[in-house]
Amino acid sequence: MTKKKVLLLASGRGSNASALYEAMQDGRINGIPVGLICDIPQAQIRQKEKEWDIPFFLVDRKEYPTKGAFNKKIKMQVDALHPDLICLAGFMRILDADFVRAYEGRIINIHPSLLPSFKGLHAQRQALEAGVKVAGCTVHFVTPAMDDGPIITQETVPVYETDTEDTLANRILVKEHLAFVHAVSLFCNDQLEICESRVVHRK
Repeated sequence: MTKKKVLLLASGRGSNASALYEAMQDGRINGIPVGLICDIPQAQIRQKEKEWDIPFFLVDRKEYPTKGAFNKKIKMQVDALHPDLICLAGFMRILDADFVRAYEGRIINIHPSLLPSFKGLHAQRQALEAGVKVAGCTVHFVTPAMDDGPIITQETVPVYETDTEDTLANRILVKEHLAFVHAVSLFCNDQLEICESRVVHRK
């Protein structure tokens, strides 16, 4: 089976991007990383630029007068790389609807909650404030709506009475790496199909 071309987008420390990159390098994912796009000049993920043998692209939001101009530049970079799959690995910008529609069914995101609960920022804090006993993460196909779209896979963790936002986030992060690698592996093996807003896993 031909390896899929995978593009990574990240804004921060990039631990999920690192998990995907390493899984492609060791064969757990049948994919080739074709580049990484980052929107934050000081993001920790940029420290991997010399270590990883892939193109890195900085598209700094502050350099663009409008959100539309920023999104246009992102799309130009993406189009030039011709990815089969775009992975939003902690990418903290909302991509516009035109971009999402252009790559519909080929963009996936990781979110630190059991969607559809606790969308948006500070999902772990939202979970603690709601008093839930189980939290987790979700990998889903991206739609124009924020933290929405067909769910590919989810992982759960217990919520303890002693948890803080940080301790819960750290425990969820371990599961994020597992869930994201699993979801991307399924995609790259042509085992995912969207049927009426639901994802079917094919053998």
